[in-house]
Amino acid sequence: MLDPSQTPGFSPREVRTAAQARKIVEERQLTHVKVGLFDNDGVMRGKYMSRDKFFSALEHGFAFCDVVLGWDVKDQLYDNASYTGWHTGYPDAPVRILPHTCREIPFEDGMLLFLAEFDRQAEAVCPRGILRRVVERCREAGFEPFGALEYEFFLFDETPNSAREKGFRNLKPFTPDWFGYSVIRNSVHSELHRQILELGERMDFPIEGLHTETGPGVLEAAIAVDEVEAAGDKAALFKTFLKVLAQRNSLMATFMARWSGDYPGQSGHIHLSLRERDTGKSAFFDPEKPQGMSIVQRQFLAGQQRLMPELLALMAPTVNSYRRLVPGFWAPTGATWGVENRTAALRVIPGSDKSQRQEYRLGAADANPYLALAAALGSGLYGILQGWEPGDPVAGNAYALEQPDELALPRTLWESAQRLRASAAARELFGNSFVDHFAASREWEEREYRRHVTDWELERYFEII
Repeated sequence: MLDPSQTPGFSPREVRTAAQARKIVEERQLTHVKVGLFDNDGVMRGKYMSRDKFFSALEHGFAFCDVVLGWDVKDQLYDNASYTGWHTGYPDAPVRILPHTCREIPFEDGMLLFLAEFDRQAEAVCPRGILRRVVERCREAGFEPFGALEYEFFLFDETPNSAREKGFRNLKPFTPDWFGYSVIRNSVHSELHRQILELGERMDFPIEGLHTETGPGVLEAAIAVDEVEAAGDKAALFKTFLKVLAQRNSLMATFMARWSGDYPGQSGHIHLSLRERDTGKSAFFDPEKPQGMSIVQRQFLAGQQRLMPELLALMAPTVNSYRRLVPGFWAPTGATWGVENRTAALRVIPGSDKSQRQEYRLGAADANPYLALAAALGSGLYGILQGWEPGDPVAGNAYALEQPDELALPRTLWESAQRLRASAAARELFGNSFVDHFAASREWEEREYRRHVTDWELERYFEII
């Protein structure tokens, strides 16, 4: 393998076509490349592929066992899905390689990574495919969507083995105490912070801001804005390779929505804006309107607000997600909106033609980035197409307000799955196959939880009841 710094020709992020992908692999004299795709839960699944097979796959695609769309995060098989299961025999599904996603993996001696996407029938339930189709509909309506995600995550001075030996209890945080925006912490641990920033640059998910958050060992990273489909790739790769980097430093990172009842939950906030495709101008900014909000932005906001309860399963996809959605922990509890109000679920951020946007603050760190973006963008687009108007903005503490029934959010994953199943808007935006498949996967997740007896139940009932 050649030293990539000494290799002429394309850099990974210049690759756009199959021919260019082939050329960069040849230039680097790679015998294998890494190929990956993302499952229902946003977990990256993949493998090393020989050069010859990769070259063939660039032209003709390749096959990947569709079980990755039929099992949960612990590789347990859904018993309630119709797309795949024992009844289908878990066949191979066609997959296409996406040459423009080429990236170098910094700690693998010039190894290249390519993302892939399910094709043909499997595309109907492929998370990345869902987002791509929402983006295409947005473009057909005359808009180019832009987005960025910011994530909070906790770091622990643990390894996968030590965490399991402790039963995931009494884990040692990377740093102690509550110390948000700490210059002391990021200076003492500057080497790790620098590794995170450099990883983002090398793998093309550049980080605009990185700081400590409130809680022991917690950091927040804001990924730079991009076109929405690319923003999904950046967020999914950030979550995957931040965990890799942590473990290579004998640490562990978690993106659980809330890992402890003693600390706030972990968000995955989404910033979105639209630009007019024919003029390049912001579709959200109108200097003549209050707060600079154009009619399009108001309609987009109305769609997000009205559909939030129906699409919550895509934003809060785990049982643990609902531990975060409680008052007083910086997580919304109703489909509210406000101007520069961080207690609301939707925060309008006034600005200029360049910066006018809104933040979908309901999002949690545990969501699949592709599906979270699809829900946030798709619901906004639906509001535009329907010509909806939002309700009144919240001034002050949104947690203190009594929510109207139509804005109340589901309280459990099971309820969220039922709301998704019944949503006509979700079926129009994402298709019946996806809605049925993803709702079934969330029902499975809830049933798996109910099968287990928790420590809380044992401590509360074992002796006394």
